[in-house]
Amino acid sequence: MDAKEAINLIERWLAEEGLQSKSLTDARAQKHLHVRYPPSRNGHLFNIVIPKGRNLVIIGSVTRVDAAQQDEMTSHAEADPVGWEEWLHGTRLSLIRGQFDWTIHVGKNETPQSGPLQAFNISRPIWFDGLNQHRFLDTLRRIWLSKLGVIHEIRFAYGHGSGTPGPVDDWAKANQTSDGQTPPEVEFQDGLSFGSSFDVDEWA
Repeated sequence: MDAKEAINLIERWLAEEGLQSKSLTDARAQKHLHVRYPPSRNGHLFNIVIPKGRNLVIIGSVTRVDAAQQDEMTSHAEADPVGWEEWLHGTRLSLIRGQFDWTIHVGKNETPQSGPLQAFNISRPIWFDGLNQHRFLDTLRRIWLSKLGVIHEIRFAYGHGSGTPGPVDDWAKANQTSDGQTPPEVEFQDGLSFGSSFDVDEWA
């Protein structure tokens, strides 16, 4: 299987499942799609990426944490530093147990304890020689369920939030342009926002 055949299969499977997709311009990818899964009003935004020069497809999704929830996390870290670090540790372990590739973005501060959880990215590769409809759609589902697990942990511990997306220090620094302006690269939805920012180079 080559990239062209993989793209045709993926687009056919998405259409058969009624999953809306949008093709993006990405100089680093043979194909980069935005897909909403599940196919409902509250579906999460996923990135489907076939990088240039690689015989694989990356399926991933980014979640940005609500501003009010970040405030609650900061208060927790200040009042109970050990408890906060244990919560972060548990979040990392849950992602590891899911056998995903993941990145968490933690706020920067001048105190010894970690800042609030600001965003997290969950992804998984499928190499072309193992790509089939079941594995592709099951990977979408498993990433979605893993995201829901972290989202519900956040809501249980730190409330439902204010509906306003919180800052992500790592993105603000990385996206700073030469004229000092930060381009809007992240889309938001509902209390916990589902971002579209996805960096192929972050995946190894």
